[in-house]
Amino acid sequence: MKLKVKKLTEEAILPSKNNPTDAGFDLYTTEEYYLKPNEVKLFSTGIACELPEGYCALLWDRSGLGTKGIHRLAGVIDCSYRGEWKVCLTNIGGVTYHIRSGDRICQAIIQRVEPFTVEEVAELGDSSRGEKGFGSSGR
Repeated sequence: MKLKVKKLTEEAILPSKNNPTDAGFDLYTTEEYYLKPNEVKLFSTGIACELPEGYCALLWDRSGLGTKGIHRLAGVIDCSYRGEWKVCLTNIGGVTYHIRSGDRICQAIIQRVEPFTVEEVAELGDSSRGEKGFGSSGR
């Protein structure tokens, strides 16, 4: 399967994988910016993509940025979207972080989306877990 990608700017970099078995494609920014602590900014990637019908792209943090306090917010791209892919980042660290044009800022995992509909019911079926929630499985 192929991900069709259109460069919207000359400096845009196509999504890439460091290793063929990597789950995600790295996405690159076309902007240079100093992201201050607690700041949120939308970064351009300079690309638009055509995902196959029945698939979506899930945007996830890159571990190297996460260790520096840079976190990705939002991150579902539907197959019908043809606009520029942008990445919303926030700095939850204590120091300003310099992001350069050409930096890898997140990863996109392409995932199949199963068609579901919503059905209201009066009761849900039983399960071994039931309503046990946060912390119910122990430490």
